[in-house]
Amino acid sequence: MKRKEIRRKYGRNRRRSRLPAAVILTVLAAGGIIWGAGRLVGGDGVRPIGAGTSLVMEYAKQEIDLSGLHSRAGIIVRLSNGEVIAETQRDERIYPASLTKIMTCLLAIENIDDLEAEIRLPEEIFPELYAENASMAGFLPGEHVKIIDLLYGIILPSGGECSTAAAGYASGSEEAFVELMNEKAQELGMKNTHFENSTGLHDENHYSTVGDLALLLQYAVKNETFEEIFCSREHFVVPTDGHPEGLMMRNSMFKLRDDWTVENGEIRGGKTGFTDEAGLCLASEAMIGNEKYIAVTAGAEGNHSTEPYHVLDAFYLYGQLDNRWKVRTDE
Repeated sequence: MKRKEIRRKYGRNRRRSRLPAAVILTVLAAGGIIWGAGRLVGGDGVRPIGAGTSLVMEYAKQEIDLSGLHSRAGIIVRLSNGEVIAETQRDERIYPASLTKIMTCLLAIENIDDLEAEIRLPEEIFPELYAENASMAGFLPGEHVKIIDLLYGIILPSGGECSTAAAGYASGSEEAFVELMNEKAQELGMKNTHFENSTGLHDENHYSTVGDLALLLQYAVKNETFEEIFCSREHFVVPTDGHPEGLMMRNSMFKLRDDWTVENGEIRGGKTGFTDEAGLCLASEAMIGNEKYIAVTAGAEGNHSTEPYHVLDAFYLYGQLDNRWKVRTDE
């Protein structure tokens, strides 16, 4: 199945914008501020405006309450300017679990020229994945699958066979691919991250931080193919030799609830992660107003049978955003 054309285009506001007063008069009036006769009239009284004065619009400081988080560490970032809106324990070492697959999917996209190429899934990758009780997309040993379908399988159902097969195809072996993962981490400034595998299965030497993972996700969603996959709720694989009727894959995050609207926006996409050692983890993207944000949380207590505390944390964070503007004079 060919990739869907990216149709949605979102405008982005810069954090600070110097504009002629006439251009923002409507905005000021709507905010209860009136400019006239050389004066700026607002809730704080009347102030004179001198000749040549420019007005600067910038985001009001967001006050995000983190006391209600279930997760041990968390961070939320505005994508248009990289501003960290709020964070807690951003540099604390955590186990990323399947959030690892964000890097795996991204590097496969960047290092495989033909995403429509079809490959045979090696039988030898399956026994270890079965033994580790790894999450799987449902493909079979020896099945012929397109790379693009493996990429959806990496993110949506968190398929270990998809990650391992894509890694081997991209670099010749998973070991070589992991070297590429660590090189990319250093390139992105992920100073407190080290990968040992492409799946996120637990290893004492496989670690990251929510701050580092936020850097990764900020970079990854700039890639249109990655963002389309990351924000997809489901993906249908056309019939293969292993699945003659096709295979439907669904995003493990979106399966946890039906309504993903938050105050002034919606949560658009995400990748879940869980191991006993990592706890519940989530990397997500939301659109609030006309601004995109990402959030990464890790270390929430619970498991697949409890309340989805990582998802509750995403709603808790995004629900506090309001994109308010403030205006000041710059003389």
